[in-house]
Amino acid sequence: MSTFTRSSTSTSTGSTSDGKNGTMNGTTDGALNATTTEANRRPRLSGMTWLVWRQHRAAFWTILAATALSVAWIVYQRGQLVDFLDDYGYPGKSLDEAGGKFQQYDDAFSFVAMGLQVIPILLGVFLGAPLIAGDLENGTAKLVAAQSMSRTRWLATKLALAGLVVVVSTGVLSVVFGWWWNPVKSEVTVLDWTSGEAFNTTGPVPVALTLFSVFGGVAIGVVLRRTLTAMVVTFGFTVVLQLVWGYLLMSLGNVITVTTNKGVMGESAFPPIPKSAYQIDESYLTSGGDLLGWSTCSGSHTDAARQLCLDKADVVGWSVDYLPMSQMNGMQWFGASILFALTAGVVAFLFFWGRKRLV
Repeated sequence: MSTFTRSSTSTSTGSTSDGKNGTMNGTTDGALNATTTEANRRPRLSGMTWLVWRQHRAAFWTILAATALSVAWIVYQRGQLVDFLDDYGYPGKSLDEAGGKFQQYDDAFSFVAMGLQVIPILLGVFLGAPLIAGDLENGTAKLVAAQSMSRTRWLATKLALAGLVVVVSTGVLSVVFGWWWNPVKSEVTVLDWTSGEAFNTTGPVPVALTLFSVFGGVAIGVVLRRTLTAMVVTFGFTVVLQLVWGYLLMSLGNVITVTTNKGVMGESAFPPIPKSAYQIDESYLTSGGDLLGWSTCSGSHTDAARQLCLDKADVVGWSVDYLPMSQMNGMQWFGASILFALTAGVVAFLFFWGRKRLV
């Protein structure tokens, strides 16, 4: 009787214990599975993408952090500018009458614009040049080539991540800077739209210019295979690029010519051109359609003597060449398309010839 009771108790206890363990195990397994599922749903880098990001994370995070700080500063400056314009009564009152009151806002535009123009040079030297040259110099490229991942995939991942960071940072800065400039965009005294301070810091131009500088630096690094040497040469390349780009900038537009035949001495003789237009050239126009330099008859000491000289030269009016501000957006996209095409050529060079040197 007692034996039966002990067995029953033991069996009962064991069943109860097993039931509890089963419940606990089921609960624990369910929680672990839920946690694992939740973790798997989170976006995270893996494989070659994770490797490249981890290798260059310091540079990438520095660029993104600097971009965030710059955006915050521009947003603050834009708020200050709008408050001033509202209190001043712009556009009802001309900024020419503001005097020194507007000087701090003008200086802020110049300071930020100058910094934005340096970005292609900085990223070309410190991101583009060492991107692959460092791996070639320290032997990492040989290690990657010995793995199952192909050199093409490794190169594509490097270029894609670097390009993504460049596009995001420069694109955001371009949009925010343009948003800041927009309230006073028509004021040439603030920023002349034909200058690099405005043309190269808004629209698609900063993205295209920086991408070409960075990928050009990558190509230089692949050819030279030494980080420091590549950085020095890339610095020279990006500086020359900026100079050439600035020289060719105005040739991107369609020049408009206006002429008059009302003489050159009267008050309304000079042809009207749109506000903020960039005047390229002006000349005297003869009745035969010939152009004479505006310095013609400049040696005359009196207006009467000058008029007599102009009459002898058969001058009947003015001929003026200019670019209106309305062409700015089209000029930027046309110039950016050229830079994008050159960048595509550099990328093709890296894939079809440069990848053979990645060992």
